[in-house]
Amino acid sequence: MKRFLTGLILTLGAAGPALAAPGAFISLGNTNFIVLLAFLLFVGVIFRLKVPGMIGGILDKRADGIQAELDEARALREDAQTILASYERKQKEVQEQADRIVAAAREDANLAAEQAREELQKSIVRRLAAAQEQIASAQASAIKEVRDQAITIAVAAAGQIMAKQMTAAKGNKMIDEAIAEVEVKLH
Repeated sequence: MKRFLTGLILTLGAAGPALAAPGAFISLGNTNFIVLLAFLLFVGVIFRLKVPGMIGGILDKRADGIQAELDEARALREDAQTILASYERKQKEVQEQADRIVAAAREDANLAAEQAREELQKSIVRRLAAAQEQIASAQASAIKEVRDQAITIAVAAAGQIMAKQMTAAKGNKMIDEAIAEVEVKLH
């Protein structure tokens, strides 16, 4: 309050031109004096009602609210950073797990490919063996057919040769010998 009064006196002292107006300054007819009184009354009412303290309190309350919001924002930021770090850690773990799954799948695929190659080689060996057996069977069958035909041709040729060389007497003699031989073997 002392500061205010000191400031007021200095203001009035600096207001020399206002005081130089014609007539008495301290008079209800002087508008400058009336304005000064109204101003002083206004300032006095403001200080009497403790408006500067209320404004200071409101500003302090506002500052405290802003500080609380800043503290809350810091806490939220720290929580967000913690959550982000957690998610980054989880993402890293998931990526590592995915890499392990991919590696295992590649290994399984390589094993399956190797087994398929082995099965294919075994299948080729079996088919080659079956083909060789078929070839051997066909060859044996062809040889048998050739022998059978050779025998048939030889028998036919022998029959023709014997028919040309055979006479009725020789034929009867051979029949009698064959019958005698059968009788000996049957008895």
